[in-house]
Amino acid sequence: MILSTELLRQNAVFSHLQVADLKYLVRESISRNYQNGERIAHDGDIWPYIFLVGNGKVKAVKESAEGRILTIVTIGSGEIFWGPAFFQEGLPNLAALIADQGCQIFLWSQERILPILLANGRLSWELSGLMVDRMQRASDIVEELAFQPVAVRLASFLVDYFKDSESERVARDLTLDEMAARVGSTREVVSRILHRFANQGLIEITRTEFMFTNKDGLRQLAQIDGK
Repeated sequence: MILSTELLRQNAVFSHLQVADLKYLVRESISRNYQNGERIAHDGDIWPYIFLVGNGKVKAVKESAEGRILTIVTIGSGEIFWGPAFFQEGLPNLAALIADQGCQIFLWSQERILPILLANGRLSWELSGLMVDRMQRASDIVEELAFQPVAVRLASFLVDYFKDSESERVARDLTLDEMAARVGSTREVVSRILHRFANQGLIEITRTEFMFTNKDGLRQLAQIDGK
């Protein structure tokens, strides 16, 4: 994929820039391709960059000394993310950035994009709003980990992850380890709870698919209202 001014305009942060500024960002961008599972940046790195995902996904993950992994956020195509050092010199990354299913990103160093930020108040405003959204999501994750049982978190994840599926039967495109990383648990616990859901008639499980046999019951367990 080649970065274009049209692609930049699709992101709310860049959508109000003048054509000249968009062309500058296209010209100054650095394109990078990563394979599935490849690290873009490590936890603790001083990484003063902001990036736009062209295609694929990027995960920000926390890893414990015991090897447990928690996925903090997944950044999809057309979304942007940054290292803390982009805003404050010397601040280390608080999470590792890892390519999910292979990805291409377009990144800018602080020194290259700072003139655009300083000259465009609307861009800074939109970026601040995005930062607030990310902070709210981080707060929600902390609250879920602190106060909700793993079964509730897993039910909530299943309902949210597959909410756009038109079929009750969906492909298992995540491993147990990946699901555990999303809910802050281990693969053994996730496997046990999935089979408990199956015994309760909420889902059916095969090697390749989930079948939602009682999505309302799963929503109720997840404490989610709506259809």
